[in-house]
Amino acid sequence: MRQFSLMRWGLIPFWVKDANIGYKMINARAETVAEKPAYRESFKSRRCLIPADGFYEWKKEGKSKQPFHFGMRDNSIFAFAGIWDRWKNPQGEVIETCSILTTTPNLLCADVHDRMPVILPVGHYDLWLDPGFKGTDDLKELLHPFEAKLMKRYPVSTRVNLVRNDDPECAVELKEQSVTA
Repeated sequence: MRQFSLMRWGLIPFWVKDANIGYKMINARAETVAEKPAYRESFKSRRCLIPADGFYEWKKEGKSKQPFHFGMRDNSIFAFAGIWDRWKNPQGEVIETCSILTTTPNLLCADVHDRMPVILPVGHYDLWLDPGFKGTDDLKELLHPFEAKLMKRYPVSTRVNLVRNDDPECAVELKEQSVTA
């Protein structure tokens, strides 16, 4: 059964003792997700889609970093490939957590960052979400850079650097020109 659920970002594997590991596990590398003990079981049977309308990466420019917004050229919603787990703290509280899978960058992202989130095409959603499908080699074939020509990017204000700035203004394009592949 599929369901929508809010989860904490930063995977906490069910078997760990300390929840603080989640802060180090916000992303999982597509190249090693099937082998790493912290991600392996989730990759086999606890996969999820993480909906988004964009993401940010920072490009080093001298001593500063310029944030860029990446999204679909047509402004549509898309989904990152994710994995999740359910962890129980010592008080018995259950916490559901997730990680976003990352891969090598496409041409639009490559000059900004050396990784990008795995964006799944809509046609792959059913296979990705099928908990009965355990063919990890076939699943790994889905984990490649998204087609750059379907995406766009533009620079945004450094106000996105502050967590307290959680509003639409973070995604407003700076006056510089947008870049598309």
